[in-house]
Amino acid sequence: MSASRTVRRLVATGLAAGSAVAVAAMPASADDGHQWGRHHQEHSRVVLGDIQYNSPGRDDYSNRSLNAEWVEVTNTGRRAVNLDGWTLSDRDGNRYRFDDLRLAGQATVRVHTGYGRDTRTDVYQDRSDYVWGNHSDRATLRNDDGRAVDTESWGRDRDRDHRYGDHRDRDHRDRDHRYDDRWNRR
Repeated sequence: MSASRTVRRLVATGLAAGSAVAVAAMPASADDGHQWGRHHQEHSRVVLGDIQYNSPGRDDYSNRSLNAEWVEVTNTGRRAVNLDGWTLSDRDGNRYRFDDLRLAGQATVRVHTGYGRDTRTDVYQDRSDYVWGNHSDRATLRNDDGRAVDTESWGRDRDRDHRYGDHRDRDHRDRDHRYDDRWNRR
């Protein structure tokens, strides 16, 4: 074998080995996740929204008055979330269980206390008594695994809930985004 041919083979082998080392040493940030079939996805986050815990007007136990008491559940992400098996509850243990509701991305569903026909934007607990305390209470949203997703308190209960941390005052209510709790009704 000629010297030039041997040199060419050695150079080619060296280049191939150098390429393998360069690929192996590539920083993880250079991998966009698509090479191995992984895709970076924005996960949807379901949280509690506004709460109308004190029905406007007299508490006369009419269906209209009961349905004026409600809690909003919002999907802040872009992907739809199936809320089947999720629960919304109060401090006394009253609990509403979602049944096969698909909440679109960036969408909100309002959970009313009284009777009604469920739609994509409004669901009904079919109760004949008020659920949420007018002076203080805590709403908890739990996923289908029973883990708390979000909680929100108002009145004197909000002071007790400060132990959970990261509370922000909003309309005399505090929200704890670090807990993944489902709504536990009283």
